[in-house]
Amino acid sequence: MILWIASYPKSGNTWVRSLISSYFFSSDGNFSQTLLNNIPQFPEKKYFENFNYDKSIVTSTVNYWISAQELINQRKKINFIKTHNFLGAINGNNFTDKKNTKAAIYIIRDPRNIITSLKNHYELNYDEALAFMLNEKKYIYDTFKKNDFSDFQFLSSWEKHYQSWTKQKIFNIKFIKYEDLQKNTFYTFKEIVIFINNVFGFQNKFDINKAKNSIKSTSFNKLKNIEINEGFNESLTSRKEGKKIPFFYLGPQNDWKEIVPQNYQKLLNLKFETILKELHYDIN
Repeated sequence: MILWIASYPKSGNTWVRSLISSYFFSSDGNFSQTLLNNIPQFPEKKYFENFNYDKSIVTSTVNYWISAQELINQRKKINFIKTHNFLGAINGNNFTDKKNTKAAIYIIRDPRNIITSLKNHYELNYDEALAFMLNEKKYIYDTFKKNDFSDFQFLSSWEKHYQSWTKQKIFNIKFIKYEDLQKNTFYTFKEIVIFINNVFGFQNKFDINKAKNSIKSTSFNKLKNIEINEGFNESLTSRKEGKKIPFFYLGPQNDWKEIVPQNYQKLLNLKFETILKELHYDIN
């Protein structure tokens, strides 16, 4: 069965996966980049190799979302899988179902901080980044592969993405605010571990020392240093300069009140006012 680690892009998915992989897939809780291989991404091209789809058609792989997950689950094991995909249907094809999914962890982040990270990651200006977040038809794929949409992921808008995962009644979901993980890392991570243990019926008690090692070894500075010294597999290549764009960008220094221009602060507050209030984010 699958446990999804789901989020809108640049919302903390990598940090959560780093914490989970170091805790559940190491003996001592110390992180290494190879541990992330235990939590692969879906949709991704490798999962559709057994299916007859047209890679030149944007939505061709959606016809095999469920079938691909059935193949994953044939391994009769617990599958932690990352996704940025919207939880819904395209052309009548559901992203997942109760048969293939056991539960999910969904990470939400203040959209006024997401916009800064999106700007860096996708080399956008503020207008383009805001349009990205508001676009209900938005999708991402490997743009370096011409006429190949095999890695297609449908996002929708930031608001619709959040609602699609958190309002569903298909399976159990643990909702995590990125800001809580920043402010109270130990207790928020403990909640994640306990949730996973309960979902899968693990009898192991929460390992305090292992959790502390996981947290210490996945701090922003540690992950940033790994990227500097080893490179980071999820960083994109710049179309402007031909070199890797830093994946770990601002971290704790990403504060919309200090970074985002006032006119865009007002726009973001206006566009996302309802959800910001629902999530108890400050809009002053």
